[in-house]
Amino acid sequence: MLLSERETSEGLLVAACDADLLGETFEEGEISLTVTEEFYGGDEVDAETAVDAVRRSDVANLVGTETVEAAVDAGVVDESTALTVDGTLHAQVLRLG
Repeated sequence: MLLSERETSEGLLVAACDADLLGETFEEGEISLTVTEEFYGGDEVDAETAVDAVRRSDVANLVGTETVEAAVDAGVVDESTALTVDGTLHAQVLRLG
C-alpha cells in the first residue's frame, strides 16, 4: 500500500491505495477515478500503518481492494459505503465535528 498524509485547512488528509494502482484510471458511467502520483503517491506501508493513519485523519481517500478491505476489516469504513468503480474499490472517510 502507498500512503500519503498532509495537513490541510480542513485537517489531516490521508490518501492510500494499492501500490499497483498508481497511475491507473478507472471509469464507470459518469464516475472517473485517477490514482495520481501527486495525490496518492507516498510511502509504502503495511495495512496496520495505513489503517492507523485513516483513524487519525479528518478526511481519507482509499483506492484498491487491499486498502479498502483493510479499512473495512478494521472497522473504519462501512463496507456498504464503498464504491466499485470499473472493478476497483474506492472509499472516502469524512469526520465531522
